Amino acid sequence: MLSRRQVLPAVLAVLIAAAGGCALIDRISGVAEAKRLQVSGLPATAKILDLWDTGITVNDDPVIGLRVEVSRPDGSVYAVIIPKSLVSRLDVPRFQPGSTVAVRIDPKDDKLVALDEYKYR
Repeated sequence: MLSRRQVLPAVLAVLIAAAGGCALIDRISGVAEAKRLQVSGLPATAKILDLWDTGITVNDDPVIGLRVEVSRPDGSVYAVIIPKSLVSRLDVPRFQPGSTVAVRIDPKDDKLVALDEYKYR
């Protein structure tokens, strides 16, 4: 049994471990990069050319990889790979070749692209 002096450090250790675990999951699933681009990225659309299962799931939701054709607002088009994107298992039918999705592009490196979560949920 823990004494009162031991409870607070134990609770803090659990909270720190949980926070670290969440950050790790965000990096592994691609969520950290997507969140960054959703804040600072430029809006665009992308046509899905190909997709694959990465073998990673988070709370039963798959992390997929995508090869997309990005269409910028200025009319330029280019292909890029989005290595990891966490999608709801309920939304998987929306992410099929030929579908168009909203994305965000890194303003400093247009090869860094992420799904725009706020547009498809």
